[in-house]
Parts: sequence; C-alpha cells; structure tokens
Amino acid sequence: MSNQVIRAWVVDAPLDVQEHERVVAAAEAGAVVSFAGVVRNHDRGRGVLSLSYEGHPSAGEELRRIAEEVAARPGVRGVVVSHRVGDLAIGDPALVAAVAAEHRKEAFDACADLVDEVKARLAIWKHQYFDDGTDEWVNCP
Repeated sequence: MSNQVIRAWVVDAPLDVQEHERVVAAAEAGAVVSFAGVVRNHDRGRGVLSLSYEGHPSAGEELRRIAEEVAARPGVRGVVVSHRVGDLAIGDPALVAAVAAEHRKEAFDACADLVDEVKARLAIWKHQYFDDGTDEWVNCP
C-alpha cells in the first residue's frame, strides 16, 4: 500500500466535490473526507456579487508539493486537491480537496491541514466585486 497524490492542479473549469471523492477513494481507506471552499455572498459585512481568481504560473507546482506533503503522512492513502482560477459566481467551489485515509481522524486532520496549507502558501489572488460598486484584491500570500 502506497500513498499517492492522485491529482493536484489549478484549473479554469468548474470543480466537482463528488468527483474528487470518487477519484481519491481507495480499497485500503476506511475514510474519505472532502472540503469545498465556495464563493459566499458577503465578506466582512459587505455584499459580494462575484469574484475572480488569478494564479501565479508556479501555483500548480506548489499545489502539487503541498499535496505530496500531506500524502506522505502515515495512514493517508490518497490526496486530490484543485483550485479554480477565473471568474466565479456565488456558490461556485473555488477550492476542493479530498483525502482518503485508513481511519477517520487521519482523514479529517490531513484534509484540514491540506486546506490550511493551500490557503497559506498558494500564490492565487482573489479579486472581489461588491454590491456597492467597489472591488478589492484579497488573500495575497
């Protein structure tokens, strides 16, 4: 039984949580935990209409490194993680992650750490458009 990163990429197409769960599932895994970070309609008390993500050319490589680090943990059997770039609407998934592990605690911990590391390290920037006509760039690591 070997750990594997099945997929880690930055894409400009819609993301599907169930697809990530199906891809990461493994016969050795007793748990699959997934996460979807979706576009919400507000931020710090302001109404959000939409947003756009832009990524540094190295973002895909860094996402792969993060996924490999998580996949190397004991008990983790697979990792799938994707971050979307381009224009997104309210409710669209921007970040989807799924982790398969031998046990639930390993899967939950690994998935949470995966998401935290992506948020901290990935060179992807969010441009939010507000309902008052203003906009701003946020989440620049």
